[in-house]
Amino acid sequence: MEIERRTLIAAAPLLAAGSACAQGRGRTLGYAIVGLGGYGLGRIIPEFKNCTRSRLAAVVSGDPAKAKKVADEHGLGADAIYSYDDFDRIRDNPDVDIVYVCLPNSMHAEYTIRAARAGKHVMCEKPMAISVAECEAMIAACKAANRKLMIGYRCHFEATNIAAMRLAKSADTGKIRYVRSEHGFNAGDPTAWRLKRALSGGGSLMDMGIYSLQAARYMTGEEPIAVTARESTDRTDPRFREVEDMIDWTLEFPSGAIAGCQSMYSANQNRILLMGTRGRVELEPATRYEGNRLWTGRDGREQEVSPPPGPGKTQFAGQLDHLSACVQDGGTPIVSGEEGLRDMRIIEAIYRSAREGRTIRLA
Repeated sequence: MEIERRTLIAAAPLLAAGSACAQGRGRTLGYAIVGLGGYGLGRIIPEFKNCTRSRLAAVVSGDPAKAKKVADEHGLGADAIYSYDDFDRIRDNPDVDIVYVCLPNSMHAEYTIRAARAGKHVMCEKPMAISVAECEAMIAACKAANRKLMIGYRCHFEATNIAAMRLAKSADTGKIRYVRSEHGFNAGDPTAWRLKRALSGGGSLMDMGIYSLQAARYMTGEEPIAVTARESTDRTDPRFREVEDMIDWTLEFPSGAIAGCQSMYSANQNRILLMGTRGRVELEPATRYEGNRLWTGRDGREQEVSPPPGPGKTQFAGQLDHLSACVQDGGTPIVSGEEGLRDMRIIEAIYRSAREGRTIRLA
């Protein structure tokens, strides 16, 4: 497939907008990070150095010693440290504008709602919650408080995925016929919270399946109208006593396009493939924290594509600054609470289809 230069140049505005590259107005906005686990502490907090509109303002943890250590390392005082029990007093801290919920899935709704009631805007990790009802309650709470709600769909701020979305809509690809999206890893510790239903709400679908589902939707640019799914889980494996291992599902779209998706906790996979009437777009690895690669071709990997240079931000910093920009400029997050709700409705249908062994029509 011939990739014209104008196609890649046209991706630059999306990258710039998605990363909120415009300079901030006035002060940078303060984030409180709720949950100092591997993601909040190891991935999100280090990214504030790459932000232009956002900064770390507070930490929330059930481990006082860890919270104090992190606060000290980042120049935060004792008044910027909160426990889960006294979290609600964050309403009295004007230095905190946004709360970022980096907790196990089952805690997302509670802390999003508490943050909104405390008058704070909210970034919540994916999946948004563990049920449609919880998602709707989160959206309602933020609307009632006139606060913004954004879901941590980082791939919308990642240069390779942004370029792939643009190429998927280009004339070079033609009419989209099929998308294949597979995400998984080999889960280890059976005691990890992701393998406990009470904390995760489900298995690989609630974790890696979000990437597969999101890719099917943002690469086609359509909403599915039907889903057919099946599960494959070895219940003798101690990792899968409470949650599923592999789920494979097919989405049907109004245009006639089909998406074949998969999530798994027993093998490593990270790939997105789109096939159109004129060419194809492929990402592998597709959604890693770094090192993603993009190819185009007619029936194979004929040309590797380098996304246009962005504003110098990582996907994480772009995500943080995007919500800050929306708060300051009055915009709407490109991945709002309604986006998380749409995914959760489809996830519930996937589980239902696998359980009942039939196709589920989507409203």
